[in-house]
Amino acid sequence: MALQISATNPEHPALLLELPWQLPLEEWPEHYLVPLPRGISRHVVRYARAGDEVVAVKELAERPAVREYELLRSLDRIGIPAVDPLAVVTGRTDGAGEPLEPVLITRHLGGSMPYRSMFETTMRPATMHRLMDALAVLLVRLHLAGFAWGDCSLSNTLFRRDAGAYAAYLVDAETGDLHPQLSSGQREYDLDLARVNISGELLDLEAAGALHPSVDPIEFGMEICARYRGLWEELTRTSVYPAGKYHYIDRRIRRLNDLGFDVAEMQIAHSANGDTVTFVPKVVDAGHHQRQLLRLTGLDTEENQARRLLNDLESWMATQDDYAPGDPLAARPEVLAHRWVRDVFRPTVRAVPLDLRGSMDPAEVYHELLEHRWFLSEQAQHDIGLDTAVEDYVATILPKVRDTLPPRADAPASTA
Repeated sequence: MALQISATNPEHPALLLELPWQLPLEEWPEHYLVPLPRGISRHVVRYARAGDEVVAVKELAERPAVREYELLRSLDRIGIPAVDPLAVVTGRTDGAGEPLEPVLITRHLGGSMPYRSMFETTMRPATMHRLMDALAVLLVRLHLAGFAWGDCSLSNTLFRRDAGAYAAYLVDAETGDLHPQLSSGQREYDLDLARVNISGELLDLEAAGALHPSVDPIEFGMEICARYRGLWEELTRTSVYPAGKYHYIDRRIRRLNDLGFDVAEMQIAHSANGDTVTFVPKVVDAGHHQRQLLRLTGLDTEENQARRLLNDLESWMATQDDYAPGDPLAARPEVLAHRWVRDVFRPTVRAVPLDLRGSMDPAEVYHELLEHRWFLSEQAQHDIGLDTAVEDYVATILPKVRDTLPPRADAPASTA
């Protein structure tokens, strides 16, 4: 049987032909290989250079190779974070004409590292928790799409920082299966496999002295289950809010924040009966919200302030007639953000008298007003609106705290 390369792109076969397919992967010369960290694998895997591409080459039987190739293509079509499949090579023979195993070729994810390699660096527990959060997000996204992984582990997952976000990517789909929808039993089985695999690899790293001494491998395996279940519950329950109940959106966001997830993306879809809210969470790095708010509005704030203001901006944008994510004819987010600053943020802050603000900057004033609005809306069980919140805040809250606030730097000196 002649060498055959089945590829997604017609340009790839020409590049891949340069590789030494007549040799088993274990015998490939060093000048073809790229020294990148790898997780443990039941198959022989090598990173190689093909033209300007760095590719991962994995030897396995033809049927599982073709199956995994098609699964990865399906995951790509539905937008799941996974490595990009490039080709399957079959019909390989050595110099004596003896058959060699086929290979699956995927594109190396630039700037990524296997989770196992990250944990081998004895990183701080706080960073490890964020990595587990990202892995929980990946598992939830896979299960929402109907994909049962069957082999989630530190070695089968890649980590990459993407625009400040901690992102996890699926590497090995060999044991996976795609369904229209997963049952609770399928999800729990997949989650239990993840727990066992993760704890096992952490125990292995602990025995090698490569794990932070404060980390308990068994507890970390259990943590992925707890994080997954909390996130799954928040993301999958249906939320239909009647008009005037936008403070319920804040409540959902706060619950996700309490779970340790920052909502970096939020979609609000309108229906005839109310507002249906769905979230696509990302685990974000320190400063993410500051950078996002500065880019959209020009407001330079603290991180917690930025998170709160961005949530308000997203909710307000969803009420605008020209807000239509994905529509090239709709207003761009930067345009809507500028309108929010002009029509909402600045008039609201200006409604609070300068002499009552103390040392609070505009972002802190607006943050305090949003908190007060949420508190009053929860009491009233409907959204009271910003104007009412400002009026009540100025009348009832500021008089109690202004004596405790340090004076403004530009305030006139006292003549007393």
